[in-house]
Amino acid sequence: MSKRRDPNPEFDFFIPLMNDLPLKDQREVMERPFFSLQKRKRLKPIEYRSPDGEAWVKVEAMPAYGMATIWDADILIWAASVLNRMKEQGVNDLPRTLTTTTYDLLRGIRRGTGGRAYQELQAALSRLETTSIRTSLRAPKRRTEAQFGWLDGWSLEVDADTDQPRGMTITLSNWVYEGIVSERSLLTMHQDYFLLTGGLERALYRIARKHAGQQRGGWTCRVEMLREKAGSDAQPKEFNRMLRKIIEADQLPEYTLAMTQTVDGAPAVLFQLRGAAEAAELHARLEADRERRERMDADRRRTQEVDDLMDRLARGGTR
Repeated sequence: MSKRRDPNPEFDFFIPLMNDLPLKDQREVMERPFFSLQKRKRLKPIEYRSPDGEAWVKVEAMPAYGMATIWDADILIWAASVLNRMKEQGVNDLPRTLTTTTYDLLRGIRRGTGGRAYQELQAALSRLETTSIRTSLRAPKRRTEAQFGWLDGWSLEVDADTDQPRGMTITLSNWVYEGIVSERSLLTMHQDYFLLTGGLERALYRIARKHAGQQRGGWTCRVEMLREKAGSDAQPKEFNRMLRKIIEADQLPEYTLAMTQTVDGAPAVLFQLRGAAEAAELHARLEADRERRERMDADRRRTQEVDDLMDRLARGGTR
């Protein structure tokens, strides 16, 4: 679409532009595998259980649509960002149904606005509505679970004369809505997250943002656990290959990754803030310089002590 259409007066366009909003996402969703990491249709369920067995997630797809992808989740990030801004502005009754235009939504999540983009948006909304999630998260008791879809419904209005999309509504499921509006449940994400093209890259950034956060020392995760957290269906060997490729490219916003080992020798990844990593490198260089200077000073002192001793011996020998 080369020119933005006039708003439909039947819709209430209260949603601010995304470039004015800090991106927000739910903490508990960011660290666990809720979405497919591939754009091709995935029907194989995702099943995850935390090491302590307390938290588990099972995601299943409807064959007609496939599982919601990590790119589809951009729509949920948009919704969380909008609701968070409304909450900051003092809106008391936050709506579960958001009204906007397809143009503004696509622009907000850094997508194109051509005809294919609108078709992909409809497919994404269908996957978000039909994907079924069961989880123990937020359960008051260990054997309690919740089942939900990401959206309870959505609608698109099309201009009768031009057949062009005009307005749209998105109704969040109650589980998603409660997670967004509850206190301290959201984390700010980097604006460049939407520019990440790889599914695993996106999953790694979300995991890093949740676990590494602002820790100056970074956060280390076993490769095997990282594969489980990401929900990748790649074989371990292929996952390791993709992981090393991402580490080599070094394109994640905010964080840098490096291969390392745990204390028991298991392969792992170290996630560090880019600023912290640079500071650590500078600290290491300064520390090395300090140790080198101390060694040089010690060598000079020893040389001077030997010279003084030889002078004393020489003077004593002449008397």
